[in-house]
Amino acid sequence: MRLLIVEDEKRLALSLAKGLTAEGYAVDVVHDGREGLHRAGEGSYDLVILDIMLPGMNGYRVCGALRAAGHDVPILMLTAKDGEYDEAEGLDTGADDYLTKPFSYVVLVARVKALLRRRGPSGGSPVHVLGEFKVDTAARRVLRGEDEITLTAKEFSVLEQLVVRAGEVVSKSEILDHVWDFAYEGDPNIVEVYISTLRRKLGASLIRTVRGAGYRLEAR
Repeated sequence: MRLLIVEDEKRLALSLAKGLTAEGYAVDVVHDGREGLHRAGEGSYDLVILDIMLPGMNGYRVCGALRAAGHDVPILMLTAKDGEYDEAEGLDTGADDYLTKPFSYVVLVARVKALLRRRGPSGGSPVHVLGEFKVDTAARRVLRGEDEITLTAKEFSVLEQLVVRAGEVVSKSEILDHVWDFAYEGDPNIVEVYISTLRRKLGASLIRTVRGAGYRLEAR
């Protein structure tokens, strides 16, 4: 999953990005409301963490502009303010949840996971059954029967992109966009490395290469 943090407190933004990256998300960070609107408007994010007090354009206006343009990306608003009026205003502009600073990082991660789970790939269950495997995208676990298969955060994120579109072809660039952040300038063949690792752990027949197009997870 790819997240966008729009927060002008740079230390906080980078701290959140570091923690969420460790959770397995691809995270981009911007510090200005207008830049946040531009990035979020590109439509490639699964969730936006949006501060209210921002230079250029405040969070209320960013959120309202995204909703007016038809973007349904989940938005978690952050603010140093408190009070019912501020929360109501944030939710009225189309935010999905609201968190007042200072907040617990554990609570933020729980809110992020809840919003992503609520949205889901199509509003369905986060547990996907693939033959002998069960992939829980909410708990980020893979089970073969009663045995859990240990995956790194990045391995699971790559698998997740295939799982939520099981039976479809997912291109290498789509995987890169959602698993690695926009600043990644390394070898795009890194995707092949992770696909190879997943095949070794899950079985070679589960993920098929569609030559010139990408990868398909066999829904069986």
